[in-house]
Amino acid sequence: MLQHQGSGLQDKQLIKNFSYINGSWHSSESNLAVTNPATGETITEVGNAGVAETKLAIKAAKGAFKMWAAKSANERAGLMKKWFDLLMQHQDDLARILTLEQGKPLAEAKGEIAYGAAFIEWFAEEGKRIYGDTIPAPSGDKRIIVIKQPVGVVASITPWNFPNAMIARKAAAALSAGCTFVVRPATQTPLSALAMAELAERAGIPAGVFNVVVGDDARGMGEILTQHPDVAKFTFTGSTAVGKSLISQCATSVKKVSMELGGNAPFIVFNDADIDAAVQGAVMSKYRNAGQTCVCTNRIFVQREVVAEFTEKFTTAVAALNLGDGLVDGITIGPMISSDAVNGVDALVKDAVAAGANIVLGGQRDSAGETFYQPTILTGVSNDMAIASHEIFGPVSPIISFETEEEVIAMANDTEYGLAAYFYARDIGLIWRVAEQLEYGMVGINEGAISNAAAPFGGVKQSGNGREGSKYGLDDYLEIKYLCMGGLGK
Repeated sequence: MLQHQGSGLQDKQLIKNFSYINGSWHSSESNLAVTNPATGETITEVGNAGVAETKLAIKAAKGAFKMWAAKSANERAGLMKKWFDLLMQHQDDLARILTLEQGKPLAEAKGEIAYGAAFIEWFAEEGKRIYGDTIPAPSGDKRIIVIKQPVGVVASITPWNFPNAMIARKAAAALSAGCTFVVRPATQTPLSALAMAELAERAGIPAGVFNVVVGDDARGMGEILTQHPDVAKFTFTGSTAVGKSLISQCATSVKKVSMELGGNAPFIVFNDADIDAAVQGAVMSKYRNAGQTCVCTNRIFVQREVVAEFTEKFTTAVAALNLGDGLVDGITIGPMISSDAVNGVDALVKDAVAAGANIVLGGQRDSAGETFYQPTILTGVSNDMAIASHEIFGPVSPIISFETEEEVIAMANDTEYGLAAYFYARDIGLIWRVAEQLEYGMVGINEGAISNAAAPFGGVKQSGNGREGSKYGLDDYLEIKYLCMGGLGK
């Protein structure tokens, strides 16, 4: 069970040690240790489920589907609102659990709980607005009607960087549409998922509608989730490389698929930008969750006339970040998820320096521990360096100067990714031109935080397909059915 770090929980029943399948907690023959990345200490152990439990969860979801789909949108909304209320009532405990297993500062963790819950609240209402159509028929004795129906069982694999919100975004849309849901959360961060299941049960979500299977057999469980004939749709958030493999597996049964994959977000600062606002936006976009977000800034492009001013002010702001254990008051940036992740970031920094980049701030592992990497700023970076072409996924900011609008658009688009982009400018003509030419699914204009439940979240190119959040977020969980009614003439 929990070590001393868990003593601060008000509701210790939120710590669950087993997978949640068909309304029951399923033990396993072996266990997985869940560790605190800030300290390396074991928080607790959870049962290590596998292929058999994954099949059982799918069977449960299949069995519950007709019942859940038959409920009215109002009935589903009522249960989801109770779930939302419970998540917010337990926000402090859920945030503490999240920080313990993932590392982000407690204030950020509380924000994630609210953010994830917002999707459940949003889709509880949006499910009431799944509208169909009537289409003018080619003759008077016919009627053409279009209805939308839930796809069925939804399977999902979610990452460790947002262990609450990534599940909430998917499950909220699925449940509101009338689908049932099976998720395999990241093994580094299963406790947030299991706590969500506990609160779903308390909210009265029926058995089999929301299932959580925790296990380290990524290949075996993944093959079941992507290829099982009873799974109608698969949704994944993670790396592009893994996403491609999962898409291929889904093709064997032609499943409906939505993917939220890697990113390489440009952050562009034009000459006429509000530099202070740009600095604030860049810090928010880059260093949230220690840079371990798919939409975080990866490359900072600054027009030559203002690059010195921006770099100076940005360096001052980043130097003020407090690195340490996310449970400690005043900490603004926590550890990375693992020492391997730190090694990967450090290798990119060393490669950039060898290629001619300059370290302005940070640039090495911090004395706080093996999972802590110093907030880092590099100058003298070119767009062809590995640190610019790879997703950094860590607290490192490469700054690249540019001359013209055309040049920076070409550099910003010179990537296989197309998830998020940001830019700061005041000229309205420039703003429209750049916004339309950036090849990204989401563009923040004079804004570094773009995610909310009412907006469509998703990318283009190799950053994925489909959208989460907003009215468009239901589309991937619905099938369109065309009804042609004939014989209506006199």
